[in-house]
Amino acid sequence: MYAFTYEAPTTLDAAARQAASGARPIAGGQSLLPALRLRLADPGQLVDLGRIPELAGIRRQGDALAIGAMARHQQVADSAEVRAAIPALADLADHIGDRQVRARGTLGGSLANNDPAADYPAAALALGATIVTNQREIAAADFFVGMYTTALNEGELIREVRFPVPRRAAYQKFRQGASRFALVGVFVAEAPDGVRVAVTGAASSVFRHAALEAALGREFSAASAAGVRIDPADLGSDLHASPSYRAQLISVLAQRAVQALVAA
Repeated sequence: MYAFTYEAPTTLDAAARQAASGARPIAGGQSLLPALRLRLADPGQLVDLGRIPELAGIRRQGDALAIGAMARHQQVADSAEVRAAIPALADLADHIGDRQVRARGTLGGSLANNDPAADYPAAALALGATIVTNQREIAAADFFVGMYTTALNEGELIREVRFPVPRRAAYQKFRQGASRFALVGVFVAEAPDGVRVAVTGAASSVFRHAALEAALGREFSAASAAGVRIDPADLGSDLHASPSYRAQLISVLAQRAVQALVAA
C-alpha cells in the first residue's frame, strides 16, 4: 500500500469537511481496501465513517424505513424492524457476499460505490428510496448515474436511506460463484402507485425494466412476466455471461420473484 493518513472523526460535519478537502471516505472498506492492496487506489488521506453515531441505526418513520448509512449488512438482515416492514430487504442483505462481508459491509458504502453487480441499488431503485446526504435528499431514480458513478458531489456523504414500505416485494438473484455478487438480480416491488422492477448485474448500472413493469401492472403473475421479451442489446458481456444469457436470467428471476409473492 501507499502511505496515507488516517482520520476517524466522531461527527458527520467533521467527516464532511475532511472529505471536501480531498480525504477518501471509507465505510465498510469491502471495495476500497482490496483496491488499496492492489494499488488501484492511492488516497493521501482516509476518513473512517465508522465512529459517527448519527450514521447508525434503523427505525420506522411513518410509511418508510430509515436505515443509517453505516448499518452493516448483517445488521439489516437481523433487524426486526426491517423484517417486519420490508422482508425482501432483510433477505437481500442476508445473502450479500459471505459472513465476513456482511459483518463489515455497509448500506451507504454499497450505494455510494454503485458496483454494477451490487444488490442494494436494485432495492433502492425498485422501492423508490430516498438517499439522504449531509447536503440534500436524492431520489434513487436520480442517484445511480453509471458504472461506479452516482449523483454524490465531492465531499457529500450519505447520512441515511429512506425506503418506502411496499405492499409486497421480493428479490431474486443468480450469484457469481466466487464473489457472490449478482450475475443478475431482480427486485420486484408492488407499491400503491404501481409495480416497479429493478435489475442489477446485467448492465453498467442498475436499471428499471419498463416492459416487465407494464406487464405486471396489467396482470401480476409469473406467466405475465414470462411473456415479456427481454432485449439483450444493452446488457453486459463478460467471462461469466453473455448478453443473451443475462436476458434469460432477467426473465427467469422476475418470474421467480413474482411467483414467490403470489404464493406467499
